[in-house]
Amino acid sequence: MHDRVYSFIGLAVKAGKLLSGDETCERALKAGMVRLVIVSEDASGNTRKKFMDMCNYRNVAIRCFGKKEKLGGYTGRGMRSVVAVIDRNFAERLLEIIDDHGKEHGGV
Repeated sequence: MHDRVYSFIGLAVKAGKLLSGDETCERALKAGMVRLVIVSEDASGNTRKKFMDMCNYRNVAIRCFGKKEKLGGYTGRGMRSVVAVIDRNFAERLLEIIDDHGKEHGGV
């Protein structure tokens, strides 16, 4: 299931609908361009809290998923703790896949 999420992230990159990196994602979030933020599970507590607060304030969906190294690999960059989806359709589909992944493994 992880591969399905990462593959879809790669597809969003190829379509030009995904941004990566803390600063880039933060700027886009403040500009109101972001539909979904994905923070890696191994991101620092400060990074997770910062993006949780920004997303909650702006009513943007946020999920913790994956590892920095894999997120970076599928975006074609180095390690990335944060990626942001700027397209509504890609964001909705990624949310479905990520949320279904949690249900399959005993999550809610």
